[in-house]
This record gives sequence, structure tokens and C-alpha cells, in this order.
Amino acid sequence: MTDLAPPADPAPAYPGAAERAFADPTDMAVARAAALFENMQPAEAAAVLEPALAGNPRTAAGWILMARVRLTLDQVEPALAAAHRAIELAPEDPRPLAIASRALTLQGKHDEAMSMAYRAVIVEPKNPLWHDRVAWALLAADRQLADAEQAARTAIGLDPNEAHYYFTHGVALAALGHVDQARQALTTSLRLEPNNPVARQRLDILNGVAVPVVEKKKRGWKLFGRKGDQAPVRPEERT
Repeated sequence: MTDLAPPADPAPAYPGAAERAFADPTDMAVARAAALFENMQPAEAAAVLEPALAGNPRTAAGWILMARVRLTLDQVEPALAAAHRAIELAPEDPRPLAIASRALTLQGKHDEAMSMAYRAVIVEPKNPLWHDRVAWALLAADRQLADAEQAARTAIGLDPNEAHYYFTHGVALAALGHVDQARQALTTSLRLEPNNPVARQRLDILNGVAVPVVEKKKRGWKLFGRKGDQAPVRPEERT
């Protein structure tokens, strides 16, 4: 009886992809740092990324992650530098453009922040995140508020189920003096995300049951974290 050879495995869709996935130590380091970042350990993520990027400074994914990590750590200048490195390596990627825009807003460089935000929209016009970033860049600059409101409305149109975009719209409408419409937008935001304390405070202020509180702004992206049953407080909501 003739032995039959086992059937050959089907050719992978991307030849060599499985081997490459773990062959590059830089990729492994970026993946490990990303896991640490997702687990709210930004300092540890930075410690993993630093030697990896020193050894292989041509990885755009690593620089994008480093930019996010640095913002979380309130290290705005290094975040901006990392974002610029990523932009050089991957000019077709809108993420580092948006990160750079956020960092520039925090530095008070509003013209540059707006320019970066619009560049992200040009690269990926169907992503509501970048329209939201445009809105906040304009709101932070306190100019072209009608354009900020339009950008917020565009984000809602692209993702009508995201509470944060209604929050942004409410802030823009309030800045324009459209208080009733701002209340409606914030109410919708809270209906979608009832435990967001910043949206609740904004609505209470508009309703005259609270007064604005001047507090030290937390500038980084650490505010994405949850506390108990609270919804995440996004960095833009503190702008």
C-alpha cells in the first residue's frame, strides 16, 4: 500500500506574514508597549518603546504610539517630536497629524494646530475623529466658531452614535450663543453616555444650576481612563 503524503497547507494570503509577525524585535516591542498603554501603564510603555525606537527609528507605528504615550504623560514637546517623526515616515497616515494637532493646541500654537487637523481630514475625510479634532482646534483658538460647529456636525453625521461628538457640538453651539441648541446637543450626549461628568457639568451650567469652576487642566490623554462606573473623560472635553 502506497503511503499518501498529507495534503499541503493552503498558501497564506500574505506569504511570510506569520513569520514576520514575530521576527522583528521592534514589532514585538511595539506590541508589548501597546498592551501596556491599553492597561493604563504609559510610563512602562515608554520604557519599552525608547530602546526599540533607538534601535530601529524607521517604524512609524512605534512613533505614533510614542506620541500618544507622551501626551498621556503630559510630555507635550516629546509627543510633538514623536508625531513629527511619524509624519515623516507615514505621511499618508492621519493619526500622527491629529496627535500633532492636539499637542500644538496644548502649546497654544493654534494656527499650526488647525493646519494639522485639516491635513488629517484631507487624508481621511470619512473619519469623524479628525473632524472632531478640527472642531476642538478651532474652539481652543476661539476663532472660526461657525466652522467648529460645522466640523462637529460633520462628525455626528459620520458617527451618530458617539456621545462625544454631541458634546463637542454642544460646546460649539454654546460658544456661538445658541444656548437652546447647545442644551439639546448636550442632552443627547448624556443620553448616549449618562455617566460623563464633564458633559453633565456643562449642561448644568447652561441650565443655570451650576457655575463654571476654574480648575487646573489635565492636558494629556490619561483622562481616557474610567473610574468605577464613570464614563471616560476625553482629553478634548477639558480643553
